[in-house]
Amino acid sequence: MTTIPQDEPLFQISVVAKIIGVHQQTIRSYERLGLVQPARSIGNTRLFSTRDIDQIGQIVSWTTDLGLNLAGVEIMMRLHRQIKQLEDTNNTLTKDVVALREQLAAMSSDSEQIHEAEKEYGADFFLRFS
Repeated sequence: MTTIPQDEPLFQISVVAKIIGVHQQTIRSYERLGLVQPARSIGNTRLFSTRDIDQIGQIVSWTTDLGLNLAGVEIMMRLHRQIKQLEDTNNTLTKDVVALREQLAAMSSDSEQIHEAEKEYGADFFLRFS
């Protein structure tokens, strides 16, 4: 079985409208507002990926279930992007802290390495990770 990447533009607007249960004009209005940006074929046909379909489904859910207007949807989308960026940054920083702790543990047996690192980073640096 072949796995299709989520960003692969495969679905025409008529298929997306049927999948989500909205009119094609609704999807076009989301595109005009910049809430979704489908790819275009050589013939200028809109092509949506599964990620686009999920995003449109989320927009429909926010408008119908939560009663948000499209300005509110735009804010929610911006907040979701910021949360994702913060989560990615947090994951990277957590990995960096783990790596630094491992380096510190490895260096603890070599006092010369510790002395050199204290010169480079400052003595209080080590207190934060121990």
